[in-house]
Amino acid sequence: MAADDKRGETPIQIEGAERAGRCVLVCEHASNALPEPWGDLGLSGAQRAAHIAWDPGALGLARALAMQLDAPLASACQSRLIYDLNRPPHHSGAMPTRSETTDIPGNQALSAQDRLARTVALYLPFHAQLRALIARKLARGTQPVLITVHSFTPVYFGQPRSVELGVIHDADPALAQGVLQEAQTQTNLDTRLNDPYSAADGVTHTLALQATPMGLPHVMLELRNDLIADEDAQIAMAATLAPVLRAAIARLSQQTGEAA
Repeated sequence: MAADDKRGETPIQIEGAERAGRCVLVCEHASNALPEPWGDLGLSGAQRAAHIAWDPGALGLARALAMQLDAPLASACQSRLIYDLNRPPHHSGAMPTRSETTDIPGNQALSAQDRLARTVALYLPFHAQLRALIARKLARGTQPVLITVHSFTPVYFGQPRSVELGVIHDADPALAQGVLQEAQTQTNLDTRLNDPYSAADGVTHTLALQATPMGLPHVMLELRNDLIADEDAQIAMAATLAPVLRAAIARLSQQTGEAA
């Protein structure tokens, strides 16, 4: 998927809010847009298109999965370099001064007021609207399943990564363990639990904020981005993962007595 420079006018885009499926999908790193008033943060075009600014392929995959699962999708409309919506406001990575090996000039000297302004403009409305989306399903008698969709680079700090699908959880590992088992059974993907990241790396903030307090089943999917580099690959990957997710949710529902 090409860089999505048209996104950025609002903090969040919700697609298919009334879809009837049990899942709610989230893509916090969907966009590399750097709109006003933040500007380009002093980055080149190549840097803005790179994985430091967003999760390439994640939005296309999330959209295709949402269609497969008849699920609403909440996605971010700005680059994570302005505010990483999967980090709390006090976290150093919320407005990073450096991403991997790249310094972010526009984040180097942020004042407390600057940080507050970004938090109010982006973080608070994103998570408020996501919470409202979840609450509407709960009010209709459905226990939502929260699925966050991310991608990761094949090489990190010069080290190749062989893992292809990471399955990550916050406090409750039940759904993630089911997804791991189903992915290992149904697909040829090199699938691992809590790899290349885990909650210990601070990457499950959305799950911890939106799912864990209400005891909602949840999982974070991390796809290596060379596997979802274009629209065809994203659609194909969604077709591969949707049965995995359905089977894992059905298994968990049998164990807990919840309707699948």
